[in-house]
Amino acid sequence: METKFGFELRTVDEFVQWFSNIRIARTILYVQQHHTAIPNYKHFNGKNHFELQKGMKNSHVLGRGWIDIGQHFTIFPDGMVMTGRSLEVSPAGIYGKNSHSICIENLGNFDRNGDVMTHEQRESIIKVTAAICSRLAIPINTDRIVYHHWYRLDNGVRNNGSGGNKTCPGTNFFGGNKVADCETHFLPLVLAELNGNQPVMEDQILKYVTVTATRLNIRKKADLNSAKVGDREPVKFGAILRVYEDKDGWLRISNSKQHWVSGKYTQDVKRATANASALNVRDRAGVHGTKIGLLKRGEELFVYEEKDGWCRICVEQKWVKKSYLTF
Repeated sequence: METKFGFELRTVDEFVQWFSNIRIARTILYVQQHHTAIPNYKHFNGKNHFELQKGMKNSHVLGRGWIDIGQHFTIFPDGMVMTGRSLEVSPAGIYGKNSHSICIENLGNFDRNGDVMTHEQRESIIKVTAAICSRLAIPINTDRIVYHHWYRLDNGVRNNGSGGNKTCPGTNFFGGNKVADCETHFLPLVLAELNGNQPVMEDQILKYVTVTATRLNIRKKADLNSAKVGDREPVKFGAILRVYEDKDGWLRISNSKQHWVSGKYTQDVKRATANASALNVRDRAGVHGTKIGLLKRGEELFVYEEKDGWCRICVEQKWVKKSYLTF
């Protein structure tokens, strides 16, 4: 592993080993696939991984006003993998689809007549995606592994590329950027990397909560005077945490370690799935609320509040009809 400018660069094998042991408090349900378009292969000289990553961060922070580089990981043409944004923070990858997601940027322009993906990068994309899905129990399907191209740029509605979309991750990304291309050419490779076994979700989760404090420390015991855990960041406002034990107002958020947060700074939420083919999202509870989004069948979400048969599905005022959710 090499470090520079606050980033870490690993081989794909080092990444798989590292990620299998990493601890992430934020609940992650989706993996986003992108290509950078610029920079691309003509900008990569085999040695300037950190310089290109720093350039992207500067563009995102200074040019777009984001809090950090948009992606969690960048995969380079030589197959090396670099860290980016903190995993405890949602990415800036797909408008309206960043909550509960990990963002992967694959360096290159993978539109037709663009860069021809190297074997090394191809293998790394497959292995990194498989490692993330395996560690976080993310099913290998097109509800949970998503391409930027499937979402409209202006409102974030998923339309599977029927209009108003970027080409990202490229019209020639593993055979194409359509849903059918992903199902035919990409997902079977990711599943094969896991020996054909779909990841299995943990069954010992007691409940889910959202963080209501700006930053919430993780402690070694269920006690305010206990030492903070040294190898984990505090969790941020709005993060969804998995709870494995509730003890005197303290919540254990690891299934294998004594890692605790104060329940005083959390709120219970419910995990649900949209069961309508097209579920309208409105700006207030009720059919007279303005439509501000659309969910497809199978999309997962968390419910923060229930009111008169409607559910708020975000920290913001975004509501859907409860009868179209499966809890």
